[in-house]
Amino acid sequence: MRKLVACLACRNKGTRLFGKPLQNLDIEKSITILDYMIDAVKTYEPVSGIVLAISEGVENKIFEEVAKKHNIDWVYGDEEDVLGRVIKACNKLGGTDIFRLTTESPFTYFEAIDKAWEIHNIESNDMTALDNLPDGSGFEIINIDSYVKSWNEGQNKHRSEFCSLFIRENKSKFKIKYVEVPSYIRRLDIRLTVDYPEDLILCRELYKNLSIYHPRIPLIKIIDYLDKNIHLKKLVSKYVDDGLKTMYL
Repeated sequence: MRKLVACLACRNKGTRLFGKPLQNLDIEKSITILDYMIDAVKTYEPVSGIVLAISEGVENKIFEEVAKKHNIDWVYGDEEDVLGRVIKACNKLGGTDIFRLTTESPFTYFEAIDKAWEIHNIESNDMTALDNLPDGSGFEIINIDSYVKSWNEGQNKHRSEFCSLFIRENKSKFKIKYVEVPSYIRRLDIRLTVDYPEDLILCRELYKNLSIYHPRIPLIKIIDYLDKNIHLKKLVSKYVDDGLKTMYL
């Protein structure tokens, strides 16, 4: 019996924007990016549990409090070895597969999760992923054995925040499936990850106007809103190309 565990890597450092997962989407109600993501993941039927993979260091202790608030598990691990932390998080709940999101990207294309998990199991994939989506809205499902192989055979760069880099660089060693998404979702001109203050402004505006859908704001609603509010897209347009370069690392 396979067990899918959401492993969310957390740390507070950031040269461009400090403490990205803890930035508020809703300032008045103190709903952070991470709060929203945890609330959302709890509604994903294939996901059996959530573990925060927290970087060591006193500045990151606050994430333990977040885990307690949401009644989820957590582990601590090396700051640079993000891959090792994620593996440790999955093992905490005895998971066979990892549901991977980045904790600065609140708006996941959750509509494809059930299909992706079904395909992942039926085809016995090492990794099942979504590509060609707005930056920050995708996810990956990875067999934990493939991440262990990546850690053992990879270099330091493969153990970094780019957890799936070894798999993507060595596709012949793994069984990988990319799930098809509707053409209207393939919007690489849209950026939904928080790395700069402008990104946070955009995501806060989206949440303010679409919070009635909390915690599952449909990606098509986000796309429609941004298409009608071009000034928000322009606000982060200078970061889109750089984001695409690292999107699939």
